[in-house]
Amino acid sequence: NPFNPSTKIKFSLPKEGNVYISIYDSKGSLVNTLINEQMNPGVYELIFDASLLPSGVYFYKLSANDFSDTKKMVLIK
Repeated sequence: NPFNPSTKIKFSLPKEGNVYISIYDSKGSLVNTLINEQMNPGVYELIFDASLLPSGVYFYKLSANDFSDTKKMVLIK
């Protein structure tokens, strides 16, 4: 899923809970926290703007209630 300079992160929340979405570089260092808040059930879409970051592999981690998932993203400039 290469992108330049921004990409959409879509997720759905089946029940109310705290949602935390963070971006990490390939070394595992935290680059940005996109969201860390209590949210209602629903379908959401965030825009991750990476225009100030160098090309490379990044990961986003989504945690909500008892669910957690990590996905890979490739920034190509």
